Parts: sequence; C-alpha cells; structure tokens
Amino acid sequence: MKEIIAGYISKSTGLKEEEVLSLLEIPKDSALGDYAFPCFSLARIFKKNPAEIAQDLSEKIKNNFEFERVNAVGPYVNIFLNRSSLAEEVLKKIQKEKGRFGSSGNRKEKIMIEFSEANTHKAFHIGHVRGTSLGESLARIMEFSGKEVLRNNYQGDTGMHVAKWIWCYKKFHKKEKIMDDESWIASVYVDAVKRLAKDETLQEEVDEINRKLESREDKDLNSLWEKTRKLSLDSLEKIYKDLNTGFDKYFFESEMESGGKKIVQELEKKKLAKLSEGAIVMDLKDYNLGVWVLLRKDGTVLYSAKDLALVEEKFSKYKIKKAIYVVGAEQKLHFQQLAKTLELMKSGYLKNCQFVHFELVRLPTGKMSSRTGDNVLYSDFKNELVDYAKEEIRKRHKISEREIERRALAIAIASLKYSMLKQDADKVIVFDKQEALSFEGNTGPYLLYTYARARSILEKAKYSPKKKFSFANLSDIEKNLVFQMDNFRKVVSEAYNNLAPNLIANYAFQIAQTFNEFYHANQVIGSENEQFRLVLVDSFSIVLKKALSLLGIDVVEKM
Repeated sequence: MKEIIAGYISKSTGLKEEEVLSLLEIPKDSALGDYAFPCFSLARIFKKNPAEIAQDLSEKIKNNFEFERVNAVGPYVNIFLNRSSLAEEVLKKIQKEKGRFGSSGNRKEKIMIEFSEANTHKAFHIGHVRGTSLGESLARIMEFSGKEVLRNNYQGDTGMHVAKWIWCYKKFHKKEKIMDDESWIASVYVDAVKRLAKDETLQEEVDEINRKLESREDKDLNSLWEKTRKLSLDSLEKIYKDLNTGFDKYFFESEMESGGKKIVQELEKKKLAKLSEGAIVMDLKDYNLGVWVLLRKDGTVLYSAKDLALVEEKFSKYKIKKAIYVVGAEQKLHFQQLAKTLELMKSGYLKNCQFVHFELVRLPTGKMSSRTGDNVLYSDFKNELVDYAKEEIRKRHKISEREIERRALAIAIASLKYSMLKQDADKVIVFDKQEALSFEGNTGPYLLYTYARARSILEKAKYSPKKKFSFANLSDIEKNLVFQMDNFRKVVSEAYNNLAPNLIANYAFQIAQTFNEFYHANQVIGSENEQFRLVLVDSFSIVLKKALSLLGIDVVEKM
C-alpha cells in the first residue's frame, strides 16, 4: 500500500517514487492517518507555502478508491486507507504466501556471520546466550532477505585459558573423573584463576604448559587436551541444539596458529610490526589504539595474530562477499586494532568486514565472570526456567509428562532468548529472571501464549480458509491489526539494514497486543462475519510465527 501511495504522489508532484517512499511517515497517532506525507521539500519546487501544497495535493489524490479519506493538516497530507481494500490485499497475500510473507528478493550474496565463540574449558553462562541468540537471529533475517548465509563459530580451544585449566586439573584435580558436565568443567577453570591470583609465581608453570600445547611436543599433555576439548565441544553442541542454532563451519584457534605466525613474519618484513621487549607487536599508539601484541616473547601466538589469519581464510577459501562479526562490546578495542592492522596491510578485506558489538548481561548483583565463577550457568538456569514453565502448564492442562517437558523447554528458551533480543544490542541488560518468566507483558511466554490462543480459536471453530466471506465493515481495531501485518515487510527490511533483531521483537510484541485487544473486544466464533475474523486470526498467527522464527524462537500450538 505504501508503494501505491507513493505512485499517486509521484504522479501528482513529479517527485521520484523512491524519494516519496523515503518521505512517507506512519503517524504515531492513528487518528492522524495511516500514512502522512510532509510537503516541506516541495516548497522550493512549487514556490508555495507547504500548507498550501498539502491542500492542493490532498485534493488531487483523494478520489482514489484505495483511500478512505485524505485531508491536509498544516504542511502534511494525511492519508487514511480504504479498510476493505487494505484487508483484501493484505490477507489474500498472507494466505497465499504463508511463511514467505514479508520476505524480499533473490539477490544471492554470500555472507559469513561469526557468532557465539564460546571457548572450550570454560562455562557457557547466560551472557553467552545474548551473542548466540543475536547471531542466529541476524542469520535468519539475512536468509529471509534473500542472502546465502554461512554461520561460523570461532572457538578458543587453545591459549592461556586452556593452559590454566589443564595445569589446574593435573596439579589439583587429577584424581577426579573427567566429566561431560558444564558445571564441573567450569569449576576447574575458576579454581585455576583463584589459585593463580593467590600465587603469581605459579604462572610460570602455566606458561610452560601453554608452550608445550602449542608445540604439540608432549604426547600425554596433547592427549589430555584432545579428550577435554572434545568433552567441552560436545557439551556446547547440546546447548546450541536447545537454542535452535547450528553452524556451517567451525573455526578453531588451534587451526590458525601457523597462519597467524606467517602473517606476523610478513608484517615484520614490511616493518609494520616490530619487536618490543621480546614480543612482536603492532604499535598503533599514533591511532589512539595502543599496542596490539601478536606474538608473546616465548614465540606463542596470541588471539590477535590468529584473527588476522582467520580473515584471510574466510575470504580466500569461502569466496564470501561480506564477513559479519557478532562480538562482545568489551572486545571493541581488539577489533578496532584488527581493522586498523588490515588497513595498514592494505587488505581489501577490511571494507567487507562489519562488526556488531553487543553489551554485557549483568545480574542484579553485578557483572558476571567466568574467572570468578560469579555467573549463572546456562544449564542451571535453563533447568530453573523449565521447572517454572512445567508448573504453569500443569495449572492449565492435564497432559502427559512428555508433552509437558516439550512445551516447557520451548517456553523456557523463548523467555531466555526474547529477553536478550528485545533490547538494542548496544544496551547493557540487567537480567531480571522474574520478568523473563512472566506470562504477561513484553516477554517470550506472553508471545507464545498469544500465538497459542489464536490457534486455539481456529481449532475450536474447525477453521477452513476456503469458505467465502466479505471484507466490508471492518472495525477500527480490525483495520489496525491488518495495517500492522502489512507493515511486517518494512520491519524486516529495517532489521536487516540496521542489523537489529530488536525491531522484529518489538514488532512481535506490538502486534500481539493489538491482537489481544481485538480478541477481547470482538466475538469471533458465532459472529456475523465469523469467516472474515477467522481469516484475520489465521493471518495474524502466520505473521507472528514468522516474526518469532526470525528471532530463533519456536512456537507451541498449545500452552
């Protein structure tokens, strides 16, 4: 409908349709119209006051049948859509396209998006859920927008954190059974950090283990690393399955060590990198980016050099057009240093790299930390959410325990993921467990409950979309609901252009609120226009399901 309006205004003013589309607004108050067109930019063309232009333009376009009415208010032309025409066009389109409604284009472009990046030998806490959920949602939005997406996960399976874990296990936990258990794995790492903090001289032992791990010279040490690495990765895969995500390619730090060393050697030859206190560094102080250490003084490779190797691997091997990195805001300096180094290397890859930084998730008590153990493990928190959801389901239904378990997991994951995605990525989240678990308000369970309510109405009515019905006599709330559905493609486009899934999350909540207003104000089953309202309910459920799917959230047909 927006494009139809733009066509009429373009014809009447001589402006290009693209320019009209960029100027059209949706008023915050629906009493001011479904769309509003500001006439300020036309003043220099027509040499008239914008209010006069608005009056003239409203007279020219008001007789089109798609419009219920058109009026001028000051310099704005306010346009009210013909509710019957709007409903017919939008609902027929949704019924025809189903889950494809809102998608755009077949502009195939290969994009690699890197996210999650959970390290082995450490905890996966609820803070990790934010980056994982954000990356998966962005991947889905890009695919829905016609892109070919490769999901990749770059995991730290070597480095100082692994050396600390193995040192602590060998020295203090060797009699314990190595377990495929997130809590146990995390506890060993936390113990290592605490012991090293008490006695800094022990770090020399850790450094030696790190050197041996990188050289692969100690078979027993290497065997222990491989065994514990596999346990960590297997544990993470279970979590990714819960979170409705998966990866097309896994990169590991251990695979980037040799490539990183070669790049450092080239940087030295070109005199871009230099020796400093025995280490090889990029001196970026002239760019207010400090010193970026590439190799330690013992020759072991740091994350920085490995990241340079990874950039080259992505573009040269996978022939991608763009690389998107979904990374924590605390790593912003590191990636600024990476970008500046690529620029100094005159790498053509930099212009095709994009960084999405997300802020921390905090508890009401403060910042979470894998080092201190002051965090909430994903597995513990998920179980708590599932138990709560089970209680709520049992209050409402008498069903099998297996079905309760299935629904409860879906509700738990929805509450967790939605709480992470409804916020702007650059805003710190103070995670409120009670709020996330609520079945009322701006939460995942509320949205699942609204979807289930819609499907319940259709099931009770034994709905069939083939019955005939009229699009006449829509109420204001019905028109508003249809208008919001029509706006779905625009929201998806904005979420894609701004790399902002929170726009879709906010849209899902708003349209769910509108649907519930409609449901409470209107009888559906047994009403004079029952079939139209059933189609309206069905179309709403299709759009909400797709919006939640783009967030990586599965719906449940019954709550």
